Amino acid sequence: MAPHGNRLLHLLLALLAAAASTPSSVYGDERAVVEVSGAPDGVVWVVQLSDLHFSVHHPERAYDFRRYVGPALAMVNPDLVFITGDLTDGKSKDLLTMKQNEVEWIEYRNTMKDVIERSKLPSRIFYDLRGNHDSFGVPTSGGDYDFYQKYSINAKSGRQGRVQSVTLENSGRKHLFVGFDSTMEIGLRGPTNLFGHPTDKQLIELDQSLSQWDTEFDKTPVTKTTVGHFPLSFSALTESGKSIKDVFLKHSLAAYLCGHLHSRFGKNLKRYYNQITQDPSLYEHYYQFNMHQGYTIQSAKENCSEEAAHIEEFWEWEMGDWRRRRTMRILAIDDGYVSFTDIDFSLGSKSIIIVPTFPLDSRFMQRRSAPRDFNCHVKGASTFDTVRALVFSRQEIVSVSVKIYDSRPGNLEVVFDTEMKRVSGNESRGDMYLVPWNWRAFADPSPTRYWLQIEVMDITGDTCVSQLRPFSVNGLFAKVSWTLKEFFVMGIQWAPLYNLTLRCALALIFVLLLIPRALIVLFKDQSGYTYLRANASQWTLLKYLVGGFMWLFVELSRTILVWSLLWVYIIYLLVFPWLFGHPLTEDSGLAYMTYRGWTLKRSNEAFHAGSPDVMVIVLPHLCFVVLPTIVILAAMAAERTSFREHYFSQSGKKKDDHFQKSRRQVERDSLWSGRWIRKILIVLCLVVLWKHWKQCRGLVKAYAMNPLLHSPVYFYFVPALIVFSVYKTSSI
Repeated sequence: MAPHGNRLLHLLLALLAAAASTPSSVYGDERAVVEVSGAPDGVVWVVQLSDLHFSVHHPERAYDFRRYVGPALAMVNPDLVFITGDLTDGKSKDLLTMKQNEVEWIEYRNTMKDVIERSKLPSRIFYDLRGNHDSFGVPTSGGDYDFYQKYSINAKSGRQGRVQSVTLENSGRKHLFVGFDSTMEIGLRGPTNLFGHPTDKQLIELDQSLSQWDTEFDKTPVTKTTVGHFPLSFSALTESGKSIKDVFLKHSLAAYLCGHLHSRFGKNLKRYYNQITQDPSLYEHYYQFNMHQGYTIQSAKENCSEEAAHIEEFWEWEMGDWRRRRTMRILAIDDGYVSFTDIDFSLGSKSIIIVPTFPLDSRFMQRRSAPRDFNCHVKGASTFDTVRALVFSRQEIVSVSVKIYDSRPGNLEVVFDTEMKRVSGNESRGDMYLVPWNWRAFADPSPTRYWLQIEVMDITGDTCVSQLRPFSVNGLFAKVSWTLKEFFVMGIQWAPLYNLTLRCALALIFVLLLIPRALIVLFKDQSGYTYLRANASQWTLLKYLVGGFMWLFVELSRTILVWSLLWVYIIYLLVFPWLFGHPLTEDSGLAYMTYRGWTLKRSNEAFHAGSPDVMVIVLPHLCFVVLPTIVILAAMAAERTSFREHYFSQSGKKKDDHFQKSRRQVERDSLWSGRWIRKILIVLCLVVLWKHWKQCRGLVKAYAMNPLLHSPVYFYFVPALIVFSVYKTSSI
């Protein structure tokens, strides 16, 4: 039995070895290493695409993807291709109903099959991650509505986990890429499906994947890059309050590549993170004003010891969308230096693509480790000795030249202009061009003094130039400020800010309703219109404005019925469901939504889902409907009181007298003719009602609701209250 058992064991081991040698196994085993072939030594490059939003209502998106991306991938010939979410659109033509559409998924599958065939790349190097649009209305993973598990490349390749990794190796350096899916486990329909929701389990898996090469005995250099759909500003904390950012800092990533935000918010949707030594300030949990976090003072004597080698930092690079901008990104890693170039296909296909790899763009390099590389030559002095660029072309290249401009004179003057030579020995996957230079001559205290540009000409005479980019060989960074829209989506941490904003909005409502009522009880007539007018000459402008503002809400609190109805509505919003609807599919059961999220049932147990995603309903309603309604109703109550006082002072009548002349005759003689202030306030009421109606219409379509049955209070209370208040303040 023993000999037969040994033969069986050897046969089993042989089968396992054969299976491990197949390409599919190589790309499926997280610990496996894929040897890069046909590329320059120490260089790898990958392609990122994001937010495709293939839609039955916009077939041109898939058509352009076939027409441009297939040939571009054939020309670039990347090691990996990442598609970071929102593969399909999942929206109706009016953009209000959000659910999965199988026709769009079939279009995605057919388009990707065509692109893979045109590019002649193996399908195993394609990784497509799920975005929030790909999970709209998916009750369970793998269920009938989970078309991602049926049509995606990851699913077809057997990549079932939410964390996937692959390692590339070239010239003894490892390049670890980890992709993760943080979409909701139960996919709500939009708009309450906006945030990434990582779990504690997922963060453990992410940490394990990123640390898989940390225990190597030979200490092979490893460059770590992660890809996902959601930027950190739109990622919620886990159940235990942990953040993805802490995992990324622990492993000192080169970069985190993401999508989700689209180019309409700006072109500088990038953010730098580092681990500061002191405890972070309270505001840093909620927002960051600039792309660069903190400020690192450069030391003349850099600590070059091994103990100082680990620096906790990483870049977050959101890329433009395919949906409108037709953008593709090429990320290159050259001897550990990471750079990227975004390609814009909105004006047509490209015959030449240039990716400068060294020197790095001083706006987007690692801020704390780059000066150490310069002072300590961590990666070797030879890496500084040449200017390098990857060049991809459909035709034979005739010439490649590099120009360096000096901006100190006030305009760009060429100080370095020379031909670059192609690196011999590599195959046709990509051409690396380089030229020696005296890099020490370009060390300067200003990170934006010198600018780099590469120019390429092919055999047909077509030329292409790279975008001008500043560089700093001594590791000084160039500051880039966000625009207001960029700060709004990248600088603000929306998940923790939701609860703070909600509390502030509710506190303001309580103050506006409670304090004026307390003033009436304590000071009686001293907070009224007569007292304010009688003492106006004794007050400064600031006191008069503050007193006048408080007087508005004092008059509102005197209108007891309106004031009481406002309180009833606020208590309703805090205690009762806002609305009932179908947050998953039309044929699923009804669920209700509060300011804490949707209350769903699983295994006969209720749980909350969609927080802080419900902020897209809660905060606009509180800030743009409820608060303006309170202010406008207060102004209408105050206008009524002031008009009464003005009318009786002009007519000479007491408040309980009968009219002696018509109201129109009195108004004709006064500045209040026609009560134009009241008319303006009524127009503002119409604006608030339009905002409220627009949001309600979206919710009715989004969640297949009948407002009469599923939320009559939420839909009709504010309009009814405004109409009632207009009626109450129409007469004196």
